[in-house]
Amino acid sequence: MIKTDILIIGAGPTGLFTVFEAGLLKLKCHLIDALPQAGGQCSEIYPKKPIYDIPGFPEILAGDLTKNLLEQGKQFEPGFTLGERAETIDKLEDGTFIVTTNKGTKHHAPVVAIAGGLGSFEPRKPGLDNLEIYEDNGLEYFIKDPEVYRNKRVVISGGGDSALDWSIFLADVASEVTLIHRRNEFRGALDSVEKVSELKEAGKINLITPAEVTELHGDGKIEALTVNKDGEDFRLETDHFIPLFGLSPKLGPIGNWGLEIEKNAIKVDNTLNYQTNIPGIFAIGDVNTYPEKLKLILCGFHEATLMCQAAYRIINPGKRYVLKYTTVSGIDGFDGSRKEAPKAVVQSI
Repeated sequence: MIKTDILIIGAGPTGLFTVFEAGLLKLKCHLIDALPQAGGQCSEIYPKKPIYDIPGFPEILAGDLTKNLLEQGKQFEPGFTLGERAETIDKLEDGTFIVTTNKGTKHHAPVVAIAGGLGSFEPRKPGLDNLEIYEDNGLEYFIKDPEVYRNKRVVISGGGDSALDWSIFLADVASEVTLIHRRNEFRGALDSVEKVSELKEAGKINLITPAEVTELHGDGKIEALTVNKDGEDFRLETDHFIPLFGLSPKLGPIGNWGLEIEKNAIKVDNTLNYQTNIPGIFAIGDVNTYPEKLKLILCGFHEATLMCQAAYRIINPGKRYVLKYTTVSGIDGFDGSRKEAPKAVVQSI
């Protein structure tokens, strides 16, 4: 059983910033995310795309924003359950909650903050027969441990940043990397496209375009693929097939938790603290809805800040928290670190 003060469901930007705001109140956080790494869409879908509306950053890459948020919250030592989806929630007699993931990991907390963005992300799967036979048997939709592909033959299908970046990374890990895309043009960052082109010329990546995988073959495990290029089929032997076609957001099991839902989003009270219809459960960021809601990262940061104040009152009933600016109070990390603004020097005459 993992115990924490605030259990955050979703490790995107809003969830990560919650760690910092909670830490200022001496509250411990643990995050659950179905993706294998923190960052949500910023890490998985567009890590190399710039964001222009983050205060203080005229321009910042989505992946760099994730890194900065992780660094900002590191001093408060958050816990992570990654690659698992929050499945069920049970409210105990004392008002606290137990959240269990699809893999059976249990988490206990007095406050739950749903920061799931657009919901739990599920991979967009190719329209091929017998997918379920090969899933986790040579067919993977996420790369969790690159060492799994050490000295193996790998086929990646897709035309976005993830397909390009993993093809580049695995070129030095796998014995053979093949990238297949149904178009000649890629949607990823220009430098990634150029790098793939260089690796193709160097013989480290096999690039097949325009083409599509049309069949999977193997006795319980991926052994080969049928690839159609220019109307003609050919067989391609491989050990792993990784279709990276992006992610499809769904509210998922959270939709069955008794929360008030409106148009696939969770209704909250924005006049106070973004609490849902169930006391102790909050929803912040893109996953919530209220009058005049704006789905912006900076709005999620604001919602997280107010939610943490409410969480403090739930966890510390009757105790009053006096807000102080960090320029005055400094920051005491759970790891023993201390950040403090320089004190003004007063000289007497």
